Amino acid sequence: MSLKSLALIENWPVPHAAAGVVRADGTVLGVRGPVGRSFPLASVTKPIAAYAVLVAYEEGAVELDEPAGPDGATVRHLLAHTSGLAFDEHRVTARPGERRLYSNAGFEQLGEHVAAAAEMPFAEYVRQAVLEPLGMTSTVLDGSPAKDGVSTVEDLLRFAAEVQTPRLLDPRTVAEAMTVQFPGTKGVLPGYGAQNPNDWGLGFEIRDAKSPHWTGALSSPRTFGHFGQSGTFLWIDPAAGLACAALTDRVFGPWAIEAWPPFTDAVLSDVRG
Repeated sequence: MSLKSLALIENWPVPHAAAGVVRADGTVLGVRGPVGRSFPLASVTKPIAAYAVLVAYEEGAVELDEPAGPDGATVRHLLAHTSGLAFDEHRVTARPGERRLYSNAGFEQLGEHVAAAAEMPFAEYVRQAVLEPLGMTSTVLDGSPAKDGVSTVEDLLRFAAEVQTPRLLDPRTVAEAMTVQFPGTKGVLPGYGAQNPNDWGLGFEIRDAKSPHWTGALSSPRTFGHFGQSGTFLWIDPAAGLACAALTDRVFGPWAIEAWPPFTDAVLSDVRG
């Protein structure tokens, strides 16, 4: 199957772009651009890091509701951006569970927490727990588990296939990750303003009824995923039974806000025929 919609990335005002679509059974429906090229993921690093944390949970190294981060916060709070930590500072600005405060610092504390429990650097844990088993040989996470990953579309499609049909995790754990945590919590979706509620799962943002949003009008409310400030995104739409990854080398901005939703709608329409 060839998806004509993927050609839209050639009109994006970016130096380089690559994209691909994969079904839940791992069938790649189409790719476009340099899908083997490495791009900085920025915050698309977070779902991969979160998946490693969930492996640590299933291995018994950590518990979702054990203390982690600021006083009163847990692993679950950190994964769901409700720990109260500031965006890029290890500083508490709210009580745990009070507000949805998107926090890179929270994911950095998650990495430290799992590294201590597993007795190995978090980057190595991610490699052993997620990257190596999935054959994501072009993906590297050195530095912050919030934003320093580097990967390819080819590797992200492998990851997206895993999330849709889990082999590394119990499907019930993944279902929990795509379920709203701390329902009704208000917050700001970076780049898109205040959302009430601002729904998140465990390391994955959930579309629900958010408006405006970086996915499309045809995206189901169950769609979940992440976008990154380096002009990257990964969404998974369980209702459509597919996922889409796109990587670029232009910083997120008005161009992406304008380009991504119609692209997503075109992909969904293309697949549905």
